Amino acid sequence: MRITGAYRKFFRRVTFKISRDILTRLLIIEVSTIQSKDTFAENMMPSLTLNETDQKIIEILLENARISYTDLAKQIGISRVAVQSRIQSLVDEGVIERFTAVVNPIKVGIQVSAFFNVDVEPKYLDKIAEKLALHPAVTSLYHMTGPSTLHMHGVFKNMKEMEEFLLETLYSMKGIMRVDTQMLLKRYKSRMGLKL
Repeated sequence: MRITGAYRKFFRRVTFKISRDILTRLLIIEVSTIQSKDTFAENMMPSLTLNETDQKIIEILLENARISYTDLAKQIGISRVAVQSRIQSLVDEGVIERFTAVVNPIKVGIQVSAFFNVDVEPKYLDKIAEKLALHPAVTSLYHMTGPSTLHMHGVFKNMKEMEEFLLETLYSMKGIMRVDTQMLLKRYKSRMGLKL
């Protein structure tokens, strides 16, 4: 696998030490940013470092991304301008990918949450992943080790909408060999972002 230019630049500057477990998870975070045709040996990532101030900024933003620069600066003990500059730098370097709202799916009529393990013929992997990544019901999509090639999460208004997704999207795609679907019964924890 090959690391894209933005990530290569980021990894050169940032050297925060991460456990192997987290490092492995980083390999699968964005299907679109890592090219899967290269060998695993080429994807050995260097250790990462963030200074203590940047770590504190990220931890606070993970809890409340709407916090003002002024309030964040007071919590950390640096100026508002320094906080703003550090956040912009973290965004420019790709450490912070985006700021987003977390929506409660039940409150907006999403009744079905499901995980899909999708076995794909290798020659169709990239094409299928690109198509699925564009589908509005797909919330996350990963290229995984183990028996399934793709692991995907999707949300649907009801069972009929999920059935249509299976029949019209997954089952009709050339190159998909098998689909295993597991429906979510209860959510105990769901975390956005990476805990440092």
